[in-house]
Amino acid sequence: MKMNITTPRIPSGFNEYLPAEQIEFNRLLDIVRSVYEKYGFAPLDTPILELSEVLLAKGGGETEQQVYRFERGRNDLTMRYDLTVPLARYVAQHEGVLTIPFRRYQIGKVYRAERAQAGRFREFYQCDIDVIGSRSTLIDAELPVIINEIFERFGFGEFTIRLNNRMILNGFFEALGLREQSKDVLRVVDKIEKISVDSFVDELTQLGLTQEQIVTLQTFVSLSGTNDEVLASLESLGIDSPDFRLGVEKLSELVASLRAMKVPESRFLIDLKIARGLDYYTGTVYETILDEHPSIGSVCSGGRYDDLASRYSKTQLPGVGVSIGLTRLFYQLKEAGLVTADTQSLARVVVLPMTPAEYSLAGEVATVLRSAGVATVLYSEPNDLSKKMKYVDKMGCQYAVVIGADEARNGVVSIKDMRSGEQHQAPLDDFVASLADLK
Repeated sequence: MKMNITTPRIPSGFNEYLPAEQIEFNRLLDIVRSVYEKYGFAPLDTPILELSEVLLAKGGGETEQQVYRFERGRNDLTMRYDLTVPLARYVAQHEGVLTIPFRRYQIGKVYRAERAQAGRFREFYQCDIDVIGSRSTLIDAELPVIINEIFERFGFGEFTIRLNNRMILNGFFEALGLREQSKDVLRVVDKIEKISVDSFVDELTQLGLTQEQIVTLQTFVSLSGTNDEVLASLESLGIDSPDFRLGVEKLSELVASLRAMKVPESRFLIDLKIARGLDYYTGTVYETILDEHPSIGSVCSGGRYDDLASRYSKTQLPGVGVSIGLTRLFYQLKEAGLVTADTQSLARVVVLPMTPAEYSLAGEVATVLRSAGVATVLYSEPNDLSKKMKYVDKMGCQYAVVIGADEARNGVVSIKDMRSGEQHQAPLDDFVASLADLK
């Protein structure tokens, strides 16, 4: 009877890496985690599945069209589409025991039922930091400082953190007589760089905007120049709206704080097109773009969401946060040839016993290396030396430690540097010293 073989594959929009790429991806994850912890953020891990009535309580707009939702028994469940809404639920649920302001980071996978395309995935890692319980503009400024340090340590080119404040947009819409349509208009503005001018005008027309309102809006969001020039332009408009005036004031404070905390002026820019489409943002908003690869879109975004937790708690719990889309970022780095993935193992040393007679001694040698903090692979396949060396080379490990009958009899090991080709012998009781640089 012929066996049916299933073709191995994964769903479109999902991703996995070969070992060398996974090691490099994890290196970036480690940078993010170490910087987050350096700034005093505590780790958090929320469930991938949430109750739909909780998770979707304030998503609104396109959110419900972009989630994986299903019923299991009596439970209506949704896979988390970001890490911010689960955070709001978590803080509201545990507010009696958390220390406020609550600073947390979370690194995990999220899921969106979007159309899969280059640089956009249905399953992807987000790396979030959030501060709950503070309205301070200083906190709004601290997050770009953190992002600046992370992207500097990544070391793959220049980037720009684009800044805006939703209160400015809301106040401007109110002055245009668009208060009732403000949420819908925000979503169109959020897409302005992704759609044509004609599509932008058509969508606003469908919302009931007049030609004059559309032209005024286009002119407003296109204001550009240095940060000081844009702030001066906003102040000169003389818009009679408390939201608008407060938004400009907050944006000015944000710029001043970033300068005080030594973020280079070339790394942050006021951009009135930045709206962030999700409904829960209420103040400062951020998007980060790779200067040499703008087509990938934002690789780090977020903002202030003073009203996010109000759906879950009567306590006012303001918050602000940003998220790095690491999967999308890694994809772009690979496409640009900037990812160096030349090793398939985290081990720096492979111990090679030549025959089963040396297995026990090889095990002792591997144990000594690991105890000294040297990542080590113990290779036991009964191959000849050339095949063993090919394995070490293919894995990208730096040293091969060979133990044959002669080495065992003389109380030494033979060490080969796979990069330089140099070989030498070292006594069993002192061979780790020659590998001290690998710790």
